[in-house]
Amino acid sequence: MQLTLIRGLPGSGNSTPAKTMVEPKAAVHLEADMFFMSDSGEYCYQQSKVKAAHAWCESQTEYNLFHGRDVVVSNTFIRRWEMRAYEKLAKFYGAELTVRVCEGSFANDHGVSEAALKMMRSRWQG
Repeated sequence: MQLTLIRGLPGSGNSTPAKTMVEPKAAVHLEADMFFMSDSGEYCYQQSKVKAAHAWCESQTEYNLFHGRDVVVSNTFIRRWEMRAYEKLAKFYGAELTVRVCEGSFANDHGVSEAALKMMRSRWQG
């Protein structure tokens, strides 16, 4: 069983490899941003619900690992500590953990402002 974390700033290209990794292996792809998708497929971000979105992503990861599925999680993971819960899940469920970093330069899908990106860049822990 495999748990892959793909990290990178918005627009770095972290969602694209996550989606391609899912298809051949039948892995489950998760992102905290999925929490903000409406039933009609519209992205409805709410800053006040960011913690809930990450809690949802972690719980979905655990659910799928519990059921023996490979999981690919694509989040920014700007600070190293943000990956700790996933590292613990991998250890608990005996999943092989891989961390990939994306450093591309693409348009970000969710309209993150340049000021927010600048702040994220300054906080990035490689």
